[in-house]
Order: sequence, then C-alpha cells, then structure tokens
Amino acid sequence: MTLSSPPKSVSSIRWLKAPTSWSWVEQANSCPMEVLIDHAHCERKAAGFAVQMMFRYLCEPGLGEVLSPLAREELEHFEQVLSVIKARGRYLEPLPSPGYGAELSRHIRKVEPHRMLDSFLVAGLIEARSHERMALLAEHSPDAELRSLYGDLLASEARHFGLYWGLAESRWEREFICQRLDELAEVEATALEGVLSQQNDVRMHSVGVIRGN
Repeated sequence: MTLSSPPKSVSSIRWLKAPTSWSWVEQANSCPMEVLIDHAHCERKAAGFAVQMMFRYLCEPGLGEVLSPLAREELEHFEQVLSVIKARGRYLEPLPSPGYGAELSRHIRKVEPHRMLDSFLVAGLIEARSHERMALLAEHSPDAELRSLYGDLLASEARHFGLYWGLAESRWEREFICQRLDELAEVEATALEGVLSQQNDVRMHSVGVIRGN
C-alpha cells in the first residue's frame, strides 16, 4: 500500500511545522538496520549534547539537575539500541549525515543569552521529530522486535522536548520563547523538505515531510 501522508492514527506533534511523509516510513522500513544504527548514533549525540551544555554553562542554576539525568537516559537508550544491533550481527558503523543537525545548529545564535535559548529549542525540536518518527516505526515497522523497541523508547522520548522547554521557560518569557521556536521550527521543516540536503540515504532525520497539511 502506498499513501501520500502518515496514517491518521499518528497524532501531529506540536511545534513541528510539517508531518513526516509516508514515503519516509516506507524507506525506513526497507533499510531497518541503517535506521537502527543511525538511531544509536542519535542517542549517543543527544547524550553528548546534554553533557556539553553542562560544561558550557557550568554554574548555571538548575541546569545540571535536569541535564545529568537526561544524559544518563540517552546513554541507556544508546545501550538498548546497540544491544539489538549486535544481536543482529552488526555494530556501530560510520554513516554519512543527512545534514539535518548541522543545518539546525547553523541557526543557533552566537551571542549569549540567545545562544543558550536557541540551543535548548534546537535540542527540543530534534527530540520532537525523533519522537514523531519513532512513533511511526513503532506502529508500522514490519519487524515485531523493532516495533517493540521503538515503542519502549517513546515514553521517555516524549518527555525530552518538555525538559528543554522547561529550561527555556524558567529563564525567558513564554511569548519570547514561542516566537523564536516558531522561527526555528520553520528551519527544521525546511531541512527535511530536501531543499538543503543532497543526501538520499534514509536516516532517522533524513528528508521526508509534507507541507500544507
């Protein structure tokens, strides 16, 4: 069956400007190991980002209390995904990046405190997109083990955007945050339209969204 849009049972994710296309789901299901290995890299990078922020803002009140548990959880996810990869006779491999994360990072402003705000919001948007796509795979992967794996990860992944949002909201006014988040969400959607990427390999954050829904 070929659909032009995600199944109606998959709820839209707040703040994301465009839903993932059904073509991405089909591509991901056709290359499950590549997506799984990429997902392991994503979990590793998410843990590294949380630790990086703790070092960058060493004495920022309330930051370590949120990001230290988050980093541990991301590493637990990494280990969980890695164990499935190893059980299937593979291991971590270097994969060409789709350029998604780099494009979002390029829009993080360099001057504080805007740099901190943008870092929180970009991390949150990446988590939101990851959650949306894992939900699609948890429902529509033909592989029962992978459906279970992605389903197990969803509950905690759903909280991660909220953690970054909370860090922002405790430091800036909501209206100010929402304005900037709207701008960065547009960047995120554009990156997944394929306009800014020449990478055709399927990844957890490779191109594949629908505009106008």
